[in-house]
Amino acid sequence: MTVPDRYRPTPAVRITHPEWSKNATIYQINTRQFTPEGTLRAAEAHLPRLQQLGAVILWLMPVQQIGRERRKGTLGSPYAISDYYALEPALGTTEDLTHFVRSAHDLGMYVILDWVANHTAWDCNLVTEHPNWYARDWRGGFRPTPWFDWDDIIDLDYDVPELRQYMTLAMRYWVTETDIDGYRCDTAGLVPTDFWDTVRAELDAIKPVFMLAEWEARDLHAGAFDMTYAWSWNDAMHRIAQGEADLEQLRVYYAWNEKSYPADCMRMTFVSNHDKNAWEGTEYEQFADALDAAVVLSAVGDGMPLIYNGQEAGNDKRLEFFERDPIVWREHPMGELYRKLFALKRTNTALWNAHWASRMVEVPNSASMHVLSFVRANDRDKVFAVFNLAPSTTRVRFAQSLCHGHYVDFTTDEPMDIDGDAELAMGPWSYRVLVRPA
Repeated sequence: MTVPDRYRPTPAVRITHPEWSKNATIYQINTRQFTPEGTLRAAEAHLPRLQQLGAVILWLMPVQQIGRERRKGTLGSPYAISDYYALEPALGTTEDLTHFVRSAHDLGMYVILDWVANHTAWDCNLVTEHPNWYARDWRGGFRPTPWFDWDDIIDLDYDVPELRQYMTLAMRYWVTETDIDGYRCDTAGLVPTDFWDTVRAELDAIKPVFMLAEWEARDLHAGAFDMTYAWSWNDAMHRIAQGEADLEQLRVYYAWNEKSYPADCMRMTFVSNHDKNAWEGTEYEQFADALDAAVVLSAVGDGMPLIYNGQEAGNDKRLEFFERDPIVWREHPMGELYRKLFALKRTNTALWNAHWASRMVEVPNSASMHVLSFVRANDRDKVFAVFNLAPSTTRVRFAQSLCHGHYVDFTTDEPMDIDGDAELAMGPWSYRVLVRPA
């Protein structure tokens, strides 16, 4: 029969992801702490190292000028912006940013800027030039975001069309002026989705951009964002590592992610970022003995893995947020682990992103209370991954044939056959990633 158009499905994702994002990974740079100098020029010297690490998208925390009124600490928060068109002098100049972006492009990497649309510093130029663009409290005064301890900022009001136009033009400016490749949008869910939809269309008219939302909401993917935060993944892994939850919470996340979110979207999986590190603890505090397994799952499970700067150096301190606190760089096994994982994701098509990816398919096992096992496969590539997310040793068998095949162990490079008689011995918080050879 003929089906009327009103019954036909509407595509869940209307945007087109940049081709270069298909097998990308992401690296966050806290410029203030990234080098002893704390400048963009000094950070640029690290670009060859980041390329060798396998980073593709470089996310720079906010570079705009920081406000002084009600500033927290000595240096203030980079998320309290006083001028959307001016670069923070402590970081360098607009020319320095342009040079950083050009150098990253020369090495095959892409740069996105952190953008703070929800609020400004109290002494932002917009306060005096356009005071009607701000939200007001019950007394008629400027207000910080309700319920949060964000008293160094005040909220903007997106019911004002002129504000929307201004913010869109400011975001266009940095793309055209410095050739950046998109944005990571702070507290994206606190700003109306239709604003982001408009911004994405305007930016894509300049060049294909990549947009990351600091939020967890399906509808943000439709017309605005390529990727959203997988906060729930991080929460589930953290609770399991701390003994506060069992594996079922992680299965709930993956079920929700597969059914509620469109297949043609990306979720950012992470064990640390600037918020987690500064306010809740380092990845070592958060995950303890489960850290390596969590890192590996962030890369071989569904999602795009994030490195927060310093993780590859085994940074085990909470970086100051409002003061200078440079990272101590060193060679560390975590750097080699991330390098291998990023190389695997780049070349193994089953682990790619969005519509290029192969979904995780759970493989039932004999120790399902503590062991997560799954396959990601297509006609070319196949990965079989097993994680013992418990502090005890176990042996595990697999009844179904989905995982059967000939593999190479990701960690040891040794060949391995999995069939109906296979049994794996899994130590506490251990993992096995088996890759079908080319």
